[in-house]
Amino acid sequence: MSGIPTGAGGRIPVSVLTGFLGSGKTTVLNHLVRSPGMARALVIINEFGAVGLDHDMVARSNEDLMVEMMGGCLCCTIRGDLLRTLRDAPWRFARDGRCWFDRVVIETTGLADPAPILHTLMTDPHLETLYRLDAVIATVDAATGMATFDTQPEAVKQAAVADRLLLTKTDLVDEAGQGAIRGRLAALNPAAPVITVTDGAVDPSLLFDVGLWDPASKSDDVRRWLAEEAHHAEHHHHHHHDVNRHDDGIRATCLTFDTPLDPLAFERWLGLLTMFRGADVLRVKGIVNLSGHDVPVIVHGVQHVFHPPVELERWPSEDRRTRMVFITRRIDPEELRGTLALMTMGLSDVQFEGLVERVAADMPG
Repeated sequence: MSGIPTGAGGRIPVSVLTGFLGSGKTTVLNHLVRSPGMARALVIINEFGAVGLDHDMVARSNEDLMVEMMGGCLCCTIRGDLLRTLRDAPWRFARDGRCWFDRVVIETTGLADPAPILHTLMTDPHLETLYRLDAVIATVDAATGMATFDTQPEAVKQAAVADRLLLTKTDLVDEAGQGAIRGRLAALNPAAPVITVTDGAVDPSLLFDVGLWDPASKSDDVRRWLAEEAHHAEHHHHHHHDVNRHDDGIRATCLTFDTPLDPLAFERWLGLLTMFRGADVLRVKGIVNLSGHDVPVIVHGVQHVFHPPVELERWPSEDRRTRMVFITRRIDPEELRGTLALMTMGLSDVQFEGLVERVAADMPG
């Protein structure tokens, strides 16, 4: 096939957009894909859990712009699904027999350890002929970043390997708080510029074509993580994950509603959940069909904080169901089911996708 770049100078640049749950990756991506410079970019989104949402939340100028990968944590699928997607992309998404894209952006799940991604992009012999790693871009939540770094090793790795750090939600933090998170980032990754991002808006020229990613310039910790990943690759062992589990404490619960939700009942349900278990609700995002609304409502939440709901201009597809993903720590799905049953007794068709459970069957009366 013609149109495939060859040689070191013609390889397709790959940017990895990472960052912990709720730090604003999808919002940033939404702005980037609208910019003229992204017209020839292939976007690959990895979802954590059994129900995909990000592909519906990201604006797109054409149907070929985006590839969605589901099935679990990227640390396990990197040598499978993602590798095959990148390997086959120039042919699979060809237009008139030619590779149409000249840039790739990979948005990782918020729970992804970035080391396997980087190691694969740098060492796989086939990918090396097609792509070059341009930069790692990490979003950091100014409001929750300090606590996240204290408890989530993946978040530390994401920030440490980045070439660009995007500091989001600074409007929620005072000067002292911003100074603290900036100081921590400076200690963690002194070479990476910290760029303040408001509502996801950022100049693409600050993020792309910033040069080949060089692990030798990063901290000793980053080199250690990459070395560990190389060791694991050489001593590969097969293992299986529940696609809704990341580790023993964190899991994704996917809820689907065929019936439009009562707005007040839905608000009360989320209020109770965050009131009693907010610290363990790492991330909530969903496309919600509310009674009385002709268009879907997007909800985003991180722990106790929920962003104001935003109405889309139209439904992104013919699917009109409410679809929500809860990524939680030490919350049994039965707890979600209990509060759901309490606040939405009128619903008759509620599913826990991936869990093969139906709440309606257990409702009294």
